[in-house]
Amino acid sequence: MDLFSNIAPEEKGKKSTIGQTDIQYIQSASILTEAKGFMGAYDYTLNPYSGCSFGCNYCYAAFFSRSSDEKDNWGHWLKVKENALQLLIKFRKKPLLNKTIYISSVTDPYQPIEKNLQLTRSLLKELANYHKPRLVIQTRSPLVTRDIDLFKKFEVVQVNMTVTTDSEAVRKAFEPYCPSNKLRLKAIQEITDAGIQSCITMTPLLPIENALLFTDELLHTGVKKFIVQPFHPDKGKFIASTREVAIEQMRQMNWNDLKYNQVVQIFREKLPWLGEGKQGFAPI
Repeated sequence: MDLFSNIAPEEKGKKSTIGQTDIQYIQSASILTEAKGFMGAYDYTLNPYSGCSFGCNYCYAAFFSRSSDEKDNWGHWLKVKENALQLLIKFRKKPLLNKTIYISSVTDPYQPIEKNLQLTRSLLKELANYHKPRLVIQTRSPLVTRDIDLFKKFEVVQVNMTVTTDSEAVRKAFEPYCPSNKLRLKAIQEITDAGIQSCITMTPLLPIENALLFTDELLHTGVKKFIVQPFHPDKGKFIASTREVAIEQMRQMNWNDLKYNQVVQIFREKLPWLGEGKQGFAPI
């Protein structure tokens, strides 16, 4: 079955535009990458896409872009690895049973275009039917709930939902093209209610309006596992000219290391389990 049958043949390998994002379909050399660095505890990372439509202005992945133009236009380009499934099928000769795979490390597997393409879904089907690895899915998209049926086929799977703030004003300053905080929390609650292991990653933790109310909202999802990391605006990298908007938002909310530590202390006292930094991302 051609995953991209809904795309005109003349568009494959070329560029199109969806919203603010230029889309390009490419042939990738590989689909599984040996995990290193921050993700070194995993066996592989898997990225169905390159680039990201969500374009969070603090995203570390932007600085792995192949050119300064791609870095400066982070959020405005996305490359679809249209041969990703064919590459993964080759591993049937040596199945990935019990291997630990992190999806995704430098993109979001649930890009807006994923709703129609179902590229990530096709990869999950392949992994569920032929490999059964230990899987962690990282996203900030409510679209992840679409694949609950597939997650249930894995013996070991965890869905991580990134929620970095309780403030829509902050979200719009740092993550202008992302789904709202409310939609993300609703989605991870649905994942949890379906009996799938879940985690909320506040990485990085951005300015918070009301720490106690936010903690109650986190607990209401039923999630039992949380991860937090600090964001340092003086050391942080920002793409293009977005730094000023983000810094101004932090100034208005008087967000600093003291405020961060106060919020995290509340998390430590009230949340069931809180991982901090790299150790929180250890394979399940």
